[in-house]
Amino acid sequence: MNILDKIVADKRKEVDLKKSLIPVSQLENSVLFSRQTVSLSNALRNSSSGIIAEHKRRSPSKSEINQGLNVQDVATGYENAGVCGMSVLTDGKYFGGSLDDLILARAAVQMPLLRKEFIINEFQILEAKAHGADVILLIAAILSKEEIKTFSELAKSLGLDVLLEVHNEAELHKSIMPSLDMLGVNNRNLKTFEVSLETSKLLSQLIPDEFVKVSESGISSIEAIKDLKPYGYQGFLIGENFMKTDNPGASAKEFINQLSELRPNSNG
Repeated sequence: MNILDKIVADKRKEVDLKKSLIPVSQLENSVLFSRQTVSLSNALRNSSSGIIAEHKRRSPSKSEINQGLNVQDVATGYENAGVCGMSVLTDGKYFGGSLDDLILARAAVQMPLLRKEFIINEFQILEAKAHGADVILLIAAILSKEEIKTFSELAKSLGLDVLLEVHNEAELHKSIMPSLDMLGVNNRNLKTFEVSLETSKLLSQLIPDEFVKVSESGISSIEAIKDLKPYGYQGFLIGENFMKTDNPGASAKEFINQLSELRPNSNG
């Protein structure tokens, strides 16, 4: 059993428990459920940097990254730095996150928020909307084609953007459908945890142009982004790179400033 299988098995138990405790009507009646969402895909299309910055305390591959920071400060720092959106990990057992992190970030900022979670049930999509998310992540490796369709259509009906993550060509082929906004290529092999930007390069030509292309994992340098831009990527999800510093917002600002200095040469 690899780490992804383990996470999903635990997630199924967690969601079953939550569903037994929290009625759907409670989620639908939450103050944030009727909030007008902000589109991350539009923000990425209109951005020169394309940075989606992450709030992540720990991970199965890196154990502890940063436990000492307050999520509102991180969110405010990222927004001031000019990122396009923020990814908030809400998995507790493996990543040290929670839905409270999403609510606290939402209270602090206006920018699009992605609920980064292992979604295996429609209940989690209603949860995302009720806790202030603008975007959900769907992971092709853990979902059937029918689930991707059902979940993405539900998300769209709630006004949420959908980022679908793939790791290989087979996942990409089963996933392409009109109810997605963004296709994310994860450069990390979730079975071995090895990272290679070649994954993004190889899959880029197979992603239709109507979707915003997002590259995820292993992007820790300006060079990596410069390298991927010619392949049509408009979004870059950066996790540990900012979070492992004492001030993620300041790190993100410096990164975006360096990126904008390179801008005139980016096509040449």
